Amino acid sequence: MKMNRLTTWIGCALVLGVIVGYACNTLAASPAQAKEIASYFSILTDIFLRLIKMIIAPLVFATLVAGLAGMGDARSVGRIGSRALGWFIGASFCSLFIGLIFANVLHPGHALNVPLPESAAGLNLKTGALNLKDFITHVFPKSIIEAMAGNEVLQILVFALFFGLALGHLHSQTARSLVNTMDEVVHVMLKVTDYVMRFAPFGVFGAVAGAITTNGLGMLVIFGKFMLSFYVALAVLWLVLIGAGYLVLGRDVFRLLKLVRGPLLVGFSTASSESVYPKLMEQLEKFGVKTRVTGFVLPLGYSFNLDGSMMYTTFLALFIAQAYDIPMTLTAQITMLLVLMVSSKGIAGVPRASLVVVAAVLPMFGLPEAGLLLILGIDHFLDMGRTVTNVLGNAIATAVVAKWEGAIDPVDPALAEREESLPVEGEA
Repeated sequence: MKMNRLTTWIGCALVLGVIVGYACNTLAASPAQAKEIASYFSILTDIFLRLIKMIIAPLVFATLVAGLAGMGDARSVGRIGSRALGWFIGASFCSLFIGLIFANVLHPGHALNVPLPESAAGLNLKTGALNLKDFITHVFPKSIIEAMAGNEVLQILVFALFFGLALGHLHSQTARSLVNTMDEVVHVMLKVTDYVMRFAPFGVFGAVAGAITTNGLGMLVIFGKFMLSFYVALAVLWLVLIGAGYLVLGRDVFRLLKLVRGPLLVGFSTASSESVYPKLMEQLEKFGVKTRVTGFVLPLGYSFNLDGSMMYTTFLALFIAQAYDIPMTLTAQITMLLVLMVSSKGIAGVPRASLVVVAAVLPMFGLPEAGLLLILGIDHFLDMGRTVTNVLGNAIATAVVAKWEGAIDPVDPALAEREESLPVEGEA
């Protein structure tokens, strides 16, 4: 299977980041010096993520408005939204349940021979951000300018929903011109995305090198069992998601996986779902998904369909219970699963999202929040797995909803394979 040049460069940057990071960690005279060296690597990652965040708001708004205006009526929006949410809820339950099963079978927290901290005061996790009342209120924007400035995807979605439907109901020449303008803005932003993505290998190198420089490879040995158990559970979740996608898409699900392998690799390397949003949208359109579906379902999925993050919440909560040797009955575990099912919705906008959810839920079941300190050192590497699973889940969900809607354009398989083998446009 041929890979385009961007994917190849990203893979090389990932390997080089591990090598350079390990060398810097070994040669650093002290942990403080290692942290200082890592701060220079983080410049590359920060620049890449800033460039990505720069294009998120206009791209989301333009695609949503263009798609909604083309639908013409609210019934289409309601139908697509209900189908998407139905898939999200089913995927969420499977993710949480798989995390619960594997935490009980593999017992990653048993016999953990490390001193347990007494408090979690240093975590600075804002568990208040999970308040249901505040979350629901926060979904609705006070100002679209403020929402775009903060890349609040749900708030942008709400405004675009009203704006796009209103635009679709107007039939004047001016309104039609505005719809056409929005379509052109989408194409412009996708071209900007191509330019930004050429910086991806540098961002990947900086993220990996910085993390290894600070933490070293030794911590992977200490918490090897936890990480291995978590990634085994993720692999099973991948099989479930791909299997569910196969039931709807048939063999086309494998063509989808080939198309999104580049965004998956970027998401894994940077541990940031935002960093792959524009490219993921572009690859879904290459798969044949119509813009009106991609522009609506994908932003919704970024807030409500975080399969990897949700599985991690049950896995981590039970890991902490096992580390402290606190028994949890099956009833308590099922109850916790249902609580996490509700509290995990909308966590995309919360800093350290998965950790925040777990920190908010632990006290409800008599588990110490201090247990979160046990995994903070390796959370970046766990976040890499969570992120790539979130990206996969949203890619499959968008394609499935499009299939149900009859909104996938037929693509010649031979032509699709030929396009995948071509280098990224503009690369030398």
